[in-house]
Amino acid sequence: MLKFIKALFGVPKQVLNETDNMKKFLIVGLGNIGSEYEETRHNIGFKIMDFLSDQEDFTFTTAKLGDIASFKYKGRSILCLKPSTYMNLSGKSVKYWLEKEKIPMENLLIITDDINLPFGTIRLKTKGSDGGHNGLKNIQNIMQTIQYNRFRFGVGSDFSKGKQVDYVLGKWGPEEEKALPERLKKSTDLIRSFIFAGVKNTMNLYNNT
Repeated sequence: MLKFIKALFGVPKQVLNETDNMKKFLIVGLGNIGSEYEETRHNIGFKIMDFLSDQEDFTFTTAKLGDIASFKYKGRSILCLKPSTYMNLSGKSVKYWLEKEKIPMENLLIITDDINLPFGTIRLKTKGSDGGHNGLKNIQNIMQTIQYNRFRFGVGSDFSKGKQVDYVLGKWGPEEEKALPERLKKSTDLIRSFIFAGVKNTMNLYNNT
């Protein structure tokens, strides 16, 4: 019965078939679940994860606290996660899968939107404040650290005072939609570089490109 329940809800004993923990990576795209959020700026983390799944030919399945998928890249084992806890409670999902798969903290990458960067600007950092982002704030509260890798995708700040929530939960504009495919490809190139070349080399190659 227990096996049936696990199979039904997609909660495997362990996802990554890898004995060397240093070859394990957790890539997390932040966003909100629900069709109404799909094409919003706040869901760029989910969008990048979906773009990567098309490129690497893997499929997300529903599991505990999120949708998960895995793939191999140059001898590394990667777990991809789209938390189902909603943005403001992302930390619970991140902590669960990081600990369950015994993935080192330095091999964690969080992907999020950032209104402090112009649209399409990408920036990788190894630590820092939450910058007012509720998803990052919750991750830092749950993990009790500000030292984790975060990939910030600029969504711009073209909104008037008091309209920030409407803006980040709003849909992409026509010009943004046109530019997104190239920016999504650049984003997934950054992810693969992070996995294989390391965070410092990736920062030098991709920051602000």
